[in-house]
Amino acid sequence: MATVSLTEFLSLDGVVQAPGGPEEDTSGGFEYGGWLVPYADEDMMRIVAERFETATGFLLGRRTYEIFAAYWPQVTDPADPVASRLNGLPKYVASTTLDRVEWQNSTLLEGDVARAVAELKERHEGELQIHGSGTLARSLMAHDLIDEFRLWVYPVVLGTGRRLFEDGAAPSALRLTDSRTTGAGVAVLSYELAGRPTFGTFDLEEQ
Repeated sequence: MATVSLTEFLSLDGVVQAPGGPEEDTSGGFEYGGWLVPYADEDMMRIVAERFETATGFLLGRRTYEIFAAYWPQVTDPADPVASRLNGLPKYVASTTLDRVEWQNSTLLEGDVARAVAELKERHEGELQIHGSGTLARSLMAHDLIDEFRLWVYPVVLGTGRRLFEDGAAPSALRLTDSRTTGAGVAVLSYELAGRPTFGTFDLEEQ
């Protein structure tokens, strides 16, 4: 049975929209695309390479699939740790608008996405990685189908844009399993699901 990990780049106020470039996603009038670029350094590249080494397949939303498919097939260096994995490993694409996927080793998930991913987890071995794909991630979180959250928190506040954890997200407790900090000040945090949150109060009368 496979595990599903999610890697997301977030601003300090939780925005995940268009981290990589100005034209990546301007929906909703978003004007701050490319906000992670000033913080890219050797530490970031090294950790990214480490993460891709553990992948045995990928789950991609439609927008991320189109961005990746337009770029990574052109990178043919077999030593490239990202391109070699993305081009060579199975890719499962969740979309209600695409009728075919042409990138090598890609399969279009049909029907109910949560059910399709649950069935995929049963028959796939290793680690299925989600990179970006916020809409897909939110739909899978609602069904507890993501096992590990790898959150890159960047030291920038944007004030607007789509967030990973939106209003109405299912309450969940997480357990920190790893933490690192890049030289540029990015906190790289890994969490596992730990059931539902518990709640309490500080009883001042007992202090």
